[in-house]
Amino acid sequence: MTDSKNPFEAMMKAGQDWAKSLNPALESFMPKGFETLWPTMPSEMMEAMMGKTFNPEGLDAKTRLLLTLMGLTILGAQAESQIRLTVRHAREAGATKQEIAETIAQAAMFGGVPAMTKAMTLANEAMAEDTKKDRDE
Repeated sequence: MTDSKNPFEAMMKAGQDWAKSLNPALESFMPKGFETLWPTMPSEMMEAMMGKTFNPEGLDAKTRLLLTLMGLTILGAQAESQIRLTVRHAREAGATKQEIAETIAQAAMFGGVPAMTKAMTLANEAMAEDTKKDRDE
């Protein structure tokens, strides 16, 4: 084989060519904001699915979402859509902006300051969108 590309580059190129052949608009697709395709679950539904409804002695939905946010932050805040979506759901479940900020700050002890900074930026973006939505209604 005389191709000097590494296997990862070849795989990425093949995927891009495939996406372009399906829909030329996918060539410039960016996943930023992809999480907006999923609506925020109502707090009652979150509580039923992941809260105390089926496990009365367990964690409530807000606490579970804050723990999820901490885990996503510790992993390096690489899952941008998931962080924004988790922040939106945590706010809907009753988490305050202060609780979200403290959760992310605590994660810096395990994930480092760069991860905390990135997660805080993403959370602020999600909460700013939430505030804007509140004004529009």
